[in-house]
Amino acid sequence: MSDDTYTPPEVWTWDQPSGGQFASINRPVAGATHDKELPVGDHPFQLYSLATPNGVKVTVMFEELLAAGHDAEYDAWKIDIGEGEQFGSGFVAVNPNSKIPALVDRSGAEPVRVFESGSILIHLAEKFGAFLPASGPARTETLNWLMWQMGSAPYLGGGFGHFYAYAPEKWQYPIDRFAMEAKRQLDVLNRALESRPFIAGEDYSIADMAIWPWYGQLCLGRLYSAATFLDVASYTHVMAWAERIDARKAVQRGRMVNRSFGEPHMQLHERHSAEDFDTKTQDKIGESA
Repeated sequence: MSDDTYTPPEVWTWDQPSGGQFASINRPVAGATHDKELPVGDHPFQLYSLATPNGVKVTVMFEELLAAGHDAEYDAWKIDIGEGEQFGSGFVAVNPNSKIPALVDRSGAEPVRVFESGSILIHLAEKFGAFLPASGPARTETLNWLMWQMGSAPYLGGGFGHFYAYAPEKWQYPIDRFAMEAKRQLDVLNRALESRPFIAGEDYSIADMAIWPWYGQLCLGRLYSAATFLDVASYTHVMAWAERIDARKAVQRGRMVNRSFGEPHMQLHERHSAEDFDTKTQDKIGESA
């Protein structure tokens, strides 16, 4: 660590963007930076997202609903957060917090905006009566774990992931602090999954869809290149669960939607029909499309 000690000023001011890979899009105020309307497709559900872990939660949910036979067709539009598209006026109108994913449900008389990934999962689960028990202890347990993910993942992403993978310099104190918390969270999951196939019990649910894109993909080596550093292989029950969910065809499709990085055959920038997986991935239409 540096020998320099930072003394906070009496009043913090934003003199320049904070360092790191995403410095250009970080700012201390909300609201739109420019006028830009959102596109609208032909389907009842309009999703504006990117294939980050939070975005993958919702595309997996849509693909699982479709695989289960529900009429859940959707248009998925890529929001390039690196270019600040989440600060366009249309997006801010759907999500005033300027974070992906954001959904507009146009299936009723009036469009309904839904923001925050957990809220979107609950909204869809209740609308279709799927992946969330209607009542009783099983519903409560599912929501327990969904809320656990919503509260825990910022420590994994904004904490561990930021300082381990994205900060402009490596500082031992924050990496140690958040690595400890990430491992504690993995241990929480490992203990729970020792006695059940899915995180909320015997049935696959929106809790698994919320947790897997973060912790499952971490264990599968897809997040922060940190699997070895965190010794994820030692969490054997989490590893088995992660692999079980990764094998689901709907999960594999959900990972591809709004993806703009990695192997071209895994990138489907926009999704407007099931056929797009066969005809419009980047290996088929080219990087310039």
